[in-house]
Amino acid sequence: MTTDAEGPDVQAGSQEVKAATQAPRGRFGLSTVIVVGALSAITAGGGVFLLARGSGAGHEHATPATQVAAKEQYQCPMHPTIVQDHPGDCPICGMKLVKVAQGAGSAPSAGPAGGERKIAFYRSPMDPKVTSPTPRKDEMGMAYVPVYEDEVSGASPSVEGMAAVSIDPDRQQLIGLRTAEVVRGQVGGQVRTVGRVAVDETRVRHVNVKNAGFVERIFVDFVGKRVRKGDPLFTLYSPELLAAQEEYLLALRTRGILGSASGASGVSGQALVDAARRRLALWDVSASEIQRLEESGQPTKTITFHSPVAGVVTKKDVVEGMKLEAGAMPYEIVDLSSVWVLADVYENELRVVKEGTPATLTLKAFPDRSFEGKVVFVDPFLDPQARTVKVRLTFPNKGGDLRPEMFGEVVLTTASHEGLIVQSDAIIDSGTAKVVFVAQGDGKFQPRPIEIGQTDGTVVEITSGLQAGEHVVTRANFLIDSESRLRASLAAMSGSGGSKPESARVLPQPGVDTAGSAAPGHEGHAR
Repeated sequence: MTTDAEGPDVQAGSQEVKAATQAPRGRFGLSTVIVVGALSAITAGGGVFLLARGSGAGHEHATPATQVAAKEQYQCPMHPTIVQDHPGDCPICGMKLVKVAQGAGSAPSAGPAGGERKIAFYRSPMDPKVTSPTPRKDEMGMAYVPVYEDEVSGASPSVEGMAAVSIDPDRQQLIGLRTAEVVRGQVGGQVRTVGRVAVDETRVRHVNVKNAGFVERIFVDFVGKRVRKGDPLFTLYSPELLAAQEEYLLALRTRGILGSASGASGVSGQALVDAARRRLALWDVSASEIQRLEESGQPTKTITFHSPVAGVVTKKDVVEGMKLEAGAMPYEIVDLSSVWVLADVYENELRVVKEGTPATLTLKAFPDRSFEGKVVFVDPFLDPQARTVKVRLTFPNKGGDLRPEMFGEVVLTTASHEGLIVQSDAIIDSGTAKVVFVAQGDGKFQPRPIEIGQTDGTVVEITSGLQAGEHVVTRANFLIDSESRLRASLAAMSGSGGSKPESARVLPQPGVDTAGSAAPGHEGHAR
């Protein structure tokens, strides 16, 4: 098929060339050679014309370079500076890289004002201190990460070693970031701690005997039994007690005999009765036993001992037939109508805890009830290990629901005042300062040092550093803290702090000698 550029002369020339080439060799002459040369020149000119036209037509339909599809890129959700052209894992946190859309508004190519971002330098993904002004690879073959000027420019961070962080909404949702508003509210008013129910040591009573004897019968035969005041405990046969009864009866008879005599003799008889009665009382013989003795006029072999208080038997050291020596303690009885609760208070809370401070106690055994009590003692010594002070509280226990060794939550009610409060989860304690991340809008979070006051474990008073209405990060703030410190280290290496970035240790590349110096034609590559 011929094109429009082929004319009759070209076709005729082609036929003559064909005929000339098919002619016998012996017939070639000077005229034949001249004709063949002329036809060849004409044919070459037509070919050049066709090539020129074809080239022009192709140029008119060529796709502009700006319409070439952009190359795919993958970025770390937590470290936006980690960008590469193939899927993989982040070398810093290990998270899987996600595909990012390229175009005019994408983070890798657009600056804060929508313009083109400029690369300041490149850093090693494994060691941020190792940087290079040109793209490189480290000893393991990992590509250096570009660091843009807008990431390292600007004023120094408000907190030493920390910098502002920008996180887009998608990544905020991915890491579970949450913020809370700084509000004004009641500060203090409560001190929360954990308390242990204990026996009131002022309500412990030991039952002992003043005379040696033998136990004839016991009425309280196990530990834990509840007794009331005046309940019988045991009976004791004691020769000394039997002799004291005889003396008392003799004093009564003597008083009756001497009563008919003179008045002076009557008085002396009453003194004998009072002395004998006092001896029985001092040996713990109850008034009821003395009255029975007076009415019957006969001594009894055994004397019954009764409970001096109401409570619970916590110790029993007696059985029937047992011999008790003088001073023996067969029973211990504890009055549980009132109990102690022992709690620990931190030293920074001592200024609001005093004797008489009201308190409430809640137990897991009774979640729908609260017990009311008050502080009765604050230990004058501080525990050097826990940095706490022992506080003793007393609670009425008429029903016996508070049992010793129970644990519960104690809330001390103290004076309160109004102030700025935030959730305690928002505060990061760096050891030298307390820091929060304040939301600046458009996904930017700024670290800010603060001073705190009182706290109840849930909210914290802010004395300086924040204002009402600001929002602070309460969840994922430790992830933001690590990214902030990384950005601050990049800013320090950018030269803003006066320090020169460390030269990169890279593998030799084509055009670069082993010493790291640029070869001819590569002056733009630094060592």
